[in-house]
Amino acid sequence: MDYADDPDHDHDEDFASFEENLKRGEPFVVLTDSAPSEDHEHSQEEKKRTALWMKKHKAELRKLVLAMVIVEPSAAKRLAFKAFGVAFAKFWGYPMMLASSHDEAMAIARKLLSDHAGSTAA
Repeated sequence: MDYADDPDHDHDEDFASFEENLKRGEPFVVLTDSAPSEDHEHSQEEKKRTALWMKKHKAELRKLVLAMVIVEPSAAKRLAFKAFGVAFAKFWGYPMMLASSHDEAMAIARKLLSDHAGSTAA
């Protein structure tokens, strides 16, 4: 997932990719190394579109997305994101987790998927 603020960034592509993952019907973890920018203000249209999309897919999101793991090397920025995590989880229905490296993010994702597979097999 990409949180690029570029004017030519295609959010339709982001939603389409997300929907493709949801259609698979298998649990997954979202990994990103482009954390949401604190100073990026979404337009009213973007906010409405995101809220409507989220509402439409709410049950699938809660069932299939185990977490979003953000790779953020800066300890200070990771600490700042922790406060945002509560609101994020409330809105999206899955937790936001933080990792200092891509390797750590992959380890978190593997553990979440393994724990989920173990809990559904029991």
